[in-house]
Amino acid sequence: MIRGIVFDLFDTLVDQNHDQLRPVELEGHKVGATTPGLFARARDEFGVDLPVREFIDRLNQSDRTLRVDTIDQGLELSTLDRFAALGTDLGLTDVLAFGRALTDVHMGALYEACSVPVHHEAVLTSLAIDYRMALCSNFSDAATARAIVNEAGFDPHLMAMVISEEMGVRKPRREIFDATIDALGLAPNEILHVGDNLVADIEGATAAGMRTVWLTRQIGDPEAAMARYEGPQPDFALEDLLDLPVLVARLGV
Repeated sequence: MIRGIVFDLFDTLVDQNHDQLRPVELEGHKVGATTPGLFARARDEFGVDLPVREFIDRLNQSDRTLRVDTIDQGLELSTLDRFAALGTDLGLTDVLAFGRALTDVHMGALYEACSVPVHHEAVLTSLAIDYRMALCSNFSDAATARAIVNEAGFDPHLMAMVISEEMGVRKPRREIFDATIDALGLAPNEILHVGDNLVADIEGATAAGMRTVWLTRQIGDPEAAMARYEGPQPDFALEDLLDLPVLVARLGV
């Protein structure tokens, strides 16, 4: 019997629209979509006097160094810490202000690129009548994730929002799922986890004892994705969140 539902956020409840964040040209270099804004803010507000290529190289090197002890270990690397570390590498005095400024640029672009399928709020409204619901998301800036959820109108339907930047650990590590289970106050086998990522969502939630739904609406080639995947199979697969109320109704209330 399913009594609770946990949702991933990006490309599950909301769409990241990666096509809007494709690399762009900056002074003859192919760079990430937010890099022009980051470079301009660093130069104009903090006096960073570097060629574009060196700025990019310093950022990439800083990221690679930080990943070893964070992302590669299943720990979250917050966007603020990422850019503050770059500020330290650049020899700036107020690295926290630098980190916050670049976080605003980067997260502002990601926020603007997100969109919400029109039917998702209605789906959550209907499910909230019978089920306890929560969010469990990997994201490096919890404030932005919460703003997206609030703007989408999902807040009233969620008992908890468990976000990796606040937890310090990322899916598929067990701790973030256990925190979500505790927040719902249910047994793991009473909870259905819905997400688009086979490793982060399906493998992680299965290991925590939850049943799983693989949402394929944003997966370009689900068959190829499944062929590459070596973990536990999802209990269910759905093409669209619109089909979730029917599925959980069949599983019983």
